[in-house]
Amino acid sequence: MDSEVSLMLHCAPLQALEEHQTHVEISDRFNRQSFPEIEEHIEAIWRDRVTKEPWLFNGAKFRLHSAVLSINPHPTNRPVGSTDARKQCTSLEKGHLGEQGVHNPVHKHIPSDKATKDEQSYVLKLQLGVTCYKDYIGTNWSQKAEKLQTHGEAECADPQAFLAQPLGVGAVLATSDGDIVLLRRSQKVAEAAGLLDIPGGHPEPKMVCQGVNEKMISVDLLRGKERAIVSEIFSSVCVEISDEVNLPLSSLSKPLFLGMALNHTSAGRPSAEFYVRCSLTTEEVRESYRRGGPEAHESTDILFLSRAELLQLNENSPLWSQMCPSVKGAVLLYQRVMPDH
Repeated sequence: MDSEVSLMLHCAPLQALEEHQTHVEISDRFNRQSFPEIEEHIEAIWRDRVTKEPWLFNGAKFRLHSAVLSINPHPTNRPVGSTDARKQCTSLEKGHLGEQGVHNPVHKHIPSDKATKDEQSYVLKLQLGVTCYKDYIGTNWSQKAEKLQTHGEAECADPQAFLAQPLGVGAVLATSDGDIVLLRRSQKVAEAAGLLDIPGGHPEPKMVCQGVNEKMISVDLLRGKERAIVSEIFSSVCVEISDEVNLPLSSLSKPLFLGMALNHTSAGRPSAEFYVRCSLTTEEVRESYRRGGPEAHESTDILFLSRAELLQLNENSPLWSQMCPSVKGAVLLYQRVMPDH
């Protein structure tokens, strides 16, 4: 597998998850751990970055502590999100930490035969804290990231304990013709300049805590809003597509969760990858993109791959070296789950 990316967890073939199958636990226990030296380091890095790039903004983000796929062998007639159903769930698949301080992929799958699908329901549980962009720059992107991972393993038995680990989202976007959308990133963006990417970004805590000063957002303000957080995670994918590709939200299907990928160029930063269908043709999507949208400055061109081409992509493909880690992770997840098979 490519050293830039690995899979934390993934759904079984044909078993991509819907929003109602996703649950969140939010707690201060899932925030980044701290010690004085790292806080001083973060502040110094941020001051330097803002001096060079005064447009940078320190927004609040959700911090991913863990993600677990579970199976309910005895579903009731109640919705998957009900309290009783959650209590009956047993752990089936989750990301775990390896010896090098990065998450290793899990290969255990949920059974996918029809009889099993009719009898069982599936649940994704995310444990989230709160972090911010400043902490992301000062930890995951710091030259001291490896030392922080070593310190985390020694002090907390968790290599990522002192890293910001903001949860990202990305979309494998399919046109009505069955083509997959890729974007060529601008040379002016902070990460992966000039490389191929998929539409994506971050779910925003400020969308759950509307009217609250972003600097004041905390776990306390998010408690009791778990369903709103799940909704923000899923809806943020479509908002990013709309802003980056200039597509109407009404043209997009409900996102399906494929799995979680880790970007090792930023110390194992996690991203939830989704599959989204668009009701527009490839040419209609191309024309909408060319008209420009709210985030048109982030990319310079749009490309399309057929489903067959996407399924054949691997490390030896000429296009692979042009892809940023988020695309590679999404491709690997799509190839395993095949949501539109």
